[in-house]
Amino acid sequence: MGDVGWNWSDAWIFVAVVIADRTERDRASSIGLPAAGATLADVLSAADFLHRSLPQRAEVELALQRLAGAGLVLIEDDLFQVAAAGEHLWRTRPFSGLSAAVDTLQAQLNRNSTPGDPDEWTLEPRDYAIAVREFSARDSR
Repeated sequence: MGDVGWNWSDAWIFVAVVIADRTERDRASSIGLPAAGATLADVLSAADFLHRSLPQRAEVELALQRLAGAGLVLIEDDLFQVAAAGEHLWRTRPFSGLSAAVDTLQAQLNRNSTPGDPDEWTLEPRDYAIAVREFSARDSR
């Protein structure tokens, strides 16, 4: 598999999925709908919020492959949710505030789990480009 441990970008994308998924759940709950998961544009928006930059397509793809393969993130119908194991990891992390959450989570990931097989899911360049355009349109408002 190449990498044996978790990368900083894996933790960055994981925290972004946590934020995006929780935001989507709150939004859906406030209007009485079931939460379906966060879109890729939601995840990119959260990643930008955390690090003031957008992850590259390959970074997103590899991180989500590794996270999903480890059972921490669920990907279904191009929507992203934190799996039960991911929720547990998030809830049991040492609290460090959001500004240090990515570094804290990378350490937590390396202590508690192994990256999953990176061949489970692919992010098509076109889908990434559409999500970036959607994020950009939101960001310009």
